Amino acid sequence: MELFRKKSVEQTLAETGEEGRSLKRTLSTWDLAIMAVAVAVGAGIFSVGAQAAAFHAGPAVIISFVIAGVVCGAAVMCYAEFASIIPVSGSAYTFTYTTIGELVAWIIGWDLILEMLMAASVISKYWGVYLNDLIHLMGGKSFSSSFRLGPLTVDLAPLVVVALFTVLLVLGTKLSARFDGALTVLKIGIVVFVIVVGFFYIKAENYHPFIPPTEPASDVPGASVSGIMGQPLWQWVSGMQPTIYGIPGILSGAALVFFAFVGFDIVATTSEEAKEPHKTIPRGIGLGMLIVIVLYILVAIVTTGMVSYKDLAKSKSPSLATGFEMVGASWAAKIISFGIVVGLTTVVMVLLLGLTRIVFAMSRDGLLPRSFSKTGRHGTPARIQIAGGILVAIVASCFRIDVLSDMVNIGTLSAFLLVAISLPIMRKRRPDLPRSFKMPGNPWVPILIALACLWLMLNLTVLTWIRFVVWLACGFVIYFCYSYHHSLLGRHQLTSDVSESTREGIEDQGSQSGGRLDQVIQEVHL
Repeated sequence: MELFRKKSVEQTLAETGEEGRSLKRTLSTWDLAIMAVAVAVGAGIFSVGAQAAAFHAGPAVIISFVIAGVVCGAAVMCYAEFASIIPVSGSAYTFTYTTIGELVAWIIGWDLILEMLMAASVISKYWGVYLNDLIHLMGGKSFSSSFRLGPLTVDLAPLVVVALFTVLLVLGTKLSARFDGALTVLKIGIVVFVIVVGFFYIKAENYHPFIPPTEPASDVPGASVSGIMGQPLWQWVSGMQPTIYGIPGILSGAALVFFAFVGFDIVATTSEEAKEPHKTIPRGIGLGMLIVIVLYILVAIVTTGMVSYKDLAKSKSPSLATGFEMVGASWAAKIISFGIVVGLTTVVMVLLLGLTRIVFAMSRDGLLPRSFSKTGRHGTPARIQIAGGILVAIVASCFRIDVLSDMVNIGTLSAFLLVAISLPIMRKRRPDLPRSFKMPGNPWVPILIALACLWLMLNLTVLTWIRFVVWLACGFVIYFCYSYHHSLLGRHQLTSDVSESTREGIEDQGSQSGGRLDQVIQEVHL
């Protein structure tokens, strides 16, 4: 069985010109940067840092954010190089298909579907929760977006937000990006305002000790690492007693706050819709990454400086709003609540986009039913977008969903790991390909990135790993029962003939890169 059969770069590029299955290039650098900020800055910016400070790292959560930001930033540089070579929808799935092979690409695609589907459902659900909270804070005590339908409690709020963005995404990615961009600018303004106000309440003594001494997790009520299923995998394997704070706490905190940086892989899934992707993808990812790192670190500084991490740990659900309440500025809760609603709105849109682009790429390759990858007159995969929107809306509206941030993390980290490994392989296999952006330090830096991603994965909980293995097992069943036998590559139905419009795009990219694509285009003709 050819489990590691690979697509060539030429075959991958040729697919983008397939009639009825091609996407329109409309996105600029700013659109991509805003998209990255939109998905990475949501409700988490007001809560994840406080939770990591309370139950993992104390004030040293600032270091946790730096570690997670460096790992993510280095990983997305690998994405940027791949996107400059293969500006095709699918992100990590597409990149691994051309380097490691089909089976690994399927695993990554399957993981990304899990990440996007669960994240979109959870975020949509909590958009409704925070919308209700905001209306209650504003005086609408009797308002509720939920109603009973037989044995189910149906929440209309997720239906509304998912339906809105599903329609916008069907009508066009550029239209959706503009709407999302306006909300993201408003969201950033709210975050900056909250940060500035918070600085007036900072007390230097709250930063001492900056790295709290290690404590047994059982000594801190509410610590998420208590119990076998809740402790990091590496602690369970080594037989170590579950602990928080200290150096282990900083590392487990980094694994938790990594959730703050998920979404940059979604930017890479839009490579096929970016104008001059060899330039816009690296710039968009880099600009978005810089904005997000700065915002999260500033929020962490404010959160841990306003109140002691020990006081945060006594709260049922630590957040930035908790900090303001503890210092007597309860008015800030209304602003933060409004910021969360706006923030979650933009996250829902980008997650819905990412989900459909992954399914689109896998469907176009035949690993999922080909009918899914048909594009409509607006140049978008309307069928997948509508089906995905319906699925997300049903799950978010009708079922109780736990916060599965760790599941989203492990899916993203596994994708980052394999993309980092794939980069040196592609450099060795195809040194002739033009690269308008190059990841420095090859092969050692990508290898270190892969090891860092693996270490962060090992700091996720035992329960997360169990769920991950179960999801992978389901994926293997689907692959061997359907995908392996319907793969266009396996059935020798992929062509290397690049369409005229696609060739023009390649030639334009080649001219920007010093003309080194001439050799590739000659290979395509052969």
